[in-house]
Amino acid sequence: MRSIGELARASGLTVSALRFYDRSGVLAPARVDPVTGYRWYADDQVDPARLVAALRRVGMPLAGIAAALRHRSEPAVVGRLLDAHLRRLEDGLADARRELSRIRALIEPEEFPMTTRLVLSRVDLAAAVDAVRFAVSADPELPMLAGVLLEVEPDGLRLVATDRYRLALARVGGTVDGPPLRVLAPVGLVDEARALLDPGTAPEVHVTVTGDDVRFSVADRSVGAAALPYDFPDHRRLLHGKGTGAPTRRVPVDVVALRAALTADGVPVHVHDHDGVRAEVTVLGVDAGGGLRVVAPDDTDGDALRVGVNREYLLDALDAGDRGQLVLELDGPIAPLAVRRPDDEHAFSILMPIRL
Repeated sequence: MRSIGELARASGLTVSALRFYDRSGVLAPARVDPVTGYRWYADDQVDPARLVAALRRVGMPLAGIAAALRHRSEPAVVGRLLDAHLRRLEDGLADARRELSRIRALIEPEEFPMTTRLVLSRVDLAAAVDAVRFAVSADPELPMLAGVLLEVEPDGLRLVATDRYRLALARVGGTVDGPPLRVLAPVGLVDEARALLDPGTAPEVHVTVTGDDVRFSVADRSVGAAALPYDFPDHRRLLHGKGTGAPTRRVPVDVVALRAALTADGVPVHVHDHDGVRAEVTVLGVDAGGGLRVVAPDDTDGDALRVGVNREYLLDALDAGDRGQLVLELDGPIAPLAVRRPDDEHAFSILMPIRL
């Protein structure tokens, strides 16, 4: 048996950390003296303690450390935990870079604003705009949602839009000259830029962000405007919940067939009234063969999973998907429903469900 001090030296954990992980139920000692309360550890607890120390050094949350210890003999499971944590760290680093760029812009002289330039595919940017435009809010009381968030990354551009009830994301790869940043482009500018992206124009789009000015240029035509002076909500909190575990159902759907089913005469709908706003709710279920079906709100036969969704919003998401085939991810009746392109992991939309 090893004393707590001996295990601390062998593992790289402090004595106080070992006491904390004991109280948390993560790494309990093999024996506790009933009189003195002193902790003793077995030799085979050295390696688990070293694993805890390593995960602690890279900032793994307590729940993740506990899960890694439970599945220590399953490398694939632990690998997924490490991948998920790495994505969180990368997202945090990207956020920090953008915030540092904003801080530099605040402290540097205004006569020398920083400029970031991007060169993107015209076709890809048009598809990205079409994938998110439907989710822009038209509520005048929510001006921070009346645009498309442009997140400049080291190798491209991410577009995000939400009206609180749905969230749409798309990404365009390209070349970037300048620091990463976040800027909220007003919807009017986005619509003007989309008009420049029709077929027959140049194959490349140049996007320039200088201070608060955003400009799109195609060949000899350009449009620009000042960015909206609002902070866009943190959409990543919702996305982390949509990517850390396998959804309950991943259902491939034919867009034309599903649209026909949603708009057919006599299709069962439920009228939902929220704060005086009425909406038609479609209830989606999964049949015995794993296929998607539209069911009556009071029909539970054969459907272990039933999700209510605003029919108009679902139709918008199907149109924005711009594909003959899409994949619907259903996690449960109160979890967001995702509509994904099967060939593009960066373009998808999320619809908030309506409780039945």
